[in-house]
Amino acid sequence: MALDKDFLWGGALAAHQFEGGVLDTSKGYSVADVMTAGAHGVPRVITDQIDPDKYYPNHVGIDFYHRYKEDVAMMADMGFKCFRTSIAWSRIFPNGDEAEPNEEGLQFYDDLFDELLSYGIEPVITLSHFEMPYHLAKEYGGFMNRKTIDFFLNFAEACFKRYKNKVKYWMTFNEINNQMNFKNDIFGWTNSGAHFGNYENPEEAMYQCGHYELVASAKAVALGHSINPDFQIGNMIAMVPIYPFSCRPSDMVLAQQQMHDRWFFCDVQVRGHYPRYALKNFERKNFNLDITEQDIEDLKNGTVDYIGFSYYMTNTVDSTVHRDTSTVTDGSSEHSVANPFIEVSDVSSLYLTGLNPPVTVVR
Repeated sequence: MALDKDFLWGGALAAHQFEGGVLDTSKGYSVADVMTAGAHGVPRVITDQIDPDKYYPNHVGIDFYHRYKEDVAMMADMGFKCFRTSIAWSRIFPNGDEAEPNEEGLQFYDDLFDELLSYGIEPVITLSHFEMPYHLAKEYGGFMNRKTIDFFLNFAEACFKRYKNKVKYWMTFNEINNQMNFKNDIFGWTNSGAHFGNYENPEEAMYQCGHYELVASAKAVALGHSINPDFQIGNMIAMVPIYPFSCRPSDMVLAQQQMHDRWFFCDVQVRGHYPRYALKNFERKNFNLDITEQDIEDLKNGTVDYIGFSYYMTNTVDSTVHRDTSTVTDGSSEHSVANPFIEVSDVSSLYLTGLNPPVTVVR
């Protein structure tokens, strides 16, 4: 079997993971910039501001910001046909609520995209990859505030217009469905710039943030298509297939319910409306969400062109098992167990024994 000649084979990174260029540029701080390093037995910490005594690894990353030309040359040597990365929101709007974008940040991505295209490497660009400006999270509550929809659209518009002749493939939000684990503060913070635990009902807060993000995504899709009809604008989810531990009806139903959670955001972005299982869930739990008629119309008019997903692992659930998930970052749930029908490697055993570093919030 051979891949189609137009198949885009490449790699992916996120701006906050590898760019660096935080301390010596006009870039503003993002939600990722106040997250310290973590290791086994050492929790990551979300600090209230930059603490000079803490280590923030993404401030330097691999120094791609200053060395992108040699790094792109190596990508070309590897045979990359595409490179997925993100535009650091706070490099374009340092605080997030400015009226005009930051030219230094815009020019960096101009230069990067030119370099990629010179090697025949197609840029695949995510707008928001866990990089909301820290100011928006701190002063507005992130996507708990409807105003953040407009801040995101200003950012999207600046990018779409600036790079309309250089970037064809876009994604709105990276792994938007991670925040379904609303008990772990890292996901509310990185996905939505919010601490769900600060609200009386964390699950309801998660869905409210999620709704505003879904509206922002839909409006960005419509906006992008109006700027360049040839744009392909997709979503991005973390794909973790969930299997029942046994054929017990309770395990079978549980697996299906948890796949609803896994698919929820994607369902809305693809279908343009809330699925019935979600609406019934809101009704049963008496959620009072701010969803307007205009929002419903915007969701319908901004469906995505394609589905992007990261497929790291599978998951198995047992309805008789209950465990703490407040520090889980591996896609598992309170009912997750090891799958007895698959072999375990040294790498996957780390996941199965729950060795992901927890996150601590310092306020």
